[in-house]
Amino acid sequence: MTTILSTSQARRIALAAQGLHRARPTAPVTIGAVGRTFNRLELLQIDSVNVLTRAQYLPLFSRLGPYETSLLDDLCVGKPRKVLEYWAHEASLVRSEHFADLVPWQRRTWPGSLGALDDAGHSLSSEIQGLLQSSPPLTAREVAEELGHEHRKETVEWGWNWSAVKRVLEALFAEGIITAAGRNKQFERRYTALDRVLPGYGNESEPVDPREAMERLLLASAKAHGVGTAHCLADYFRLPVRESAAVLEDLSERSMLVRTGVHGHKDTFYMLPGTVIPRRASARALLSPFDSLVFNRKRIQKLFNFNYRLEIYTPSEKRTYGYYVLPFLLGECLVGRVDVKADRLQKSLIVRGAYTEPDAPPETAGELAEELRLMAGWLGLETVEVSPRGNLAAALEFSLSSPKYADNHK
Repeated sequence: MTTILSTSQARRIALAAQGLHRARPTAPVTIGAVGRTFNRLELLQIDSVNVLTRAQYLPLFSRLGPYETSLLDDLCVGKPRKVLEYWAHEASLVRSEHFADLVPWQRRTWPGSLGALDDAGHSLSSEIQGLLQSSPPLTAREVAEELGHEHRKETVEWGWNWSAVKRVLEALFAEGIITAAGRNKQFERRYTALDRVLPGYGNESEPVDPREAMERLLLASAKAHGVGTAHCLADYFRLPVRESAAVLEDLSERSMLVRTGVHGHKDTFYMLPGTVIPRRASARALLSPFDSLVFNRKRIQKLFNFNYRLEIYTPSEKRTYGYYVLPFLLGECLVGRVDVKADRLQKSLIVRGAYTEPDAPPETAGELAEELRLMAGWLGLETVEVSPRGNLAAALEFSLSSPKYADNHK
């Protein structure tokens, strides 16, 4: 290690890499801005939870402010295709250039490989591939209907009670043989032949070398992280940690990465050569539970002293903070969190709980009020309502109702 970073320096590097160190641009958001932000992040995790809006849209709002979500949709269907869905950090939208590198690693990670299919499964696989070559994109149910299969769910070792057709589709998807053209309003994948999304893919004379693929993915992860441990960098694309640690050491020996340390931590951290340490961080943002800045909970605990856990799958009576809790970034610190829900019928953003961290500055409530109002407007909601739950709730409600705040939002 040639340098030891302070925690503050490491935070600022991490925030800059994620596009969260500066105030948002004031100009209207264009598809170019969306594309550049996506490229900076390398991927956007997707998820079926729709408490506010779909998970892939929120990280762009955090960095760009109010924007038309159709811009991301357009980015996902443009030609040549720059973005597609695949397994990465869970199901994700990823840069198309990463697809070939991800396949040899992700097919080992996700359940339901083609090798697990019996003869009937392989026969069904051939039928499905033939159908997708000649049809428009189809959901699993539509594929089953086209092939005359009953869409009956079965309990198996893997597959979340998937039907036979769905199991084969997911095996083909994980193997990188077919892909998704997008998702419908019910959040179902619309499967299609891979060459319809990535023309010419798979015709290379040389197969992708898994080791070289891992190197490229880890370097992309280092760019997106700014600075991170082996565990952090591997986790970004869900790569195996042990193999990743060895590759990271080799990359540092070849001067493609720089080893560093962070004061107070024993771990070795890695960053790209020439990484600049910003003098300050001045952004303000609410972060999705699926935001790439908070993917790795151990990393957030180490660098930001912020204990964060997704409680969606925790029984309601056992939750500490709530169902859909967004960390609040102010400057270089995570200073609070809010449990939020969009009530579309009442056109209101509901704050079901608001909490501040022990060292949060006095202006936290006022800044959070501004951010919630901005988010509400972006979501097409007219009001922000605050329940009394949480140690920040009273101050937040006061900030939202204060004359100064009201004047700023007439």
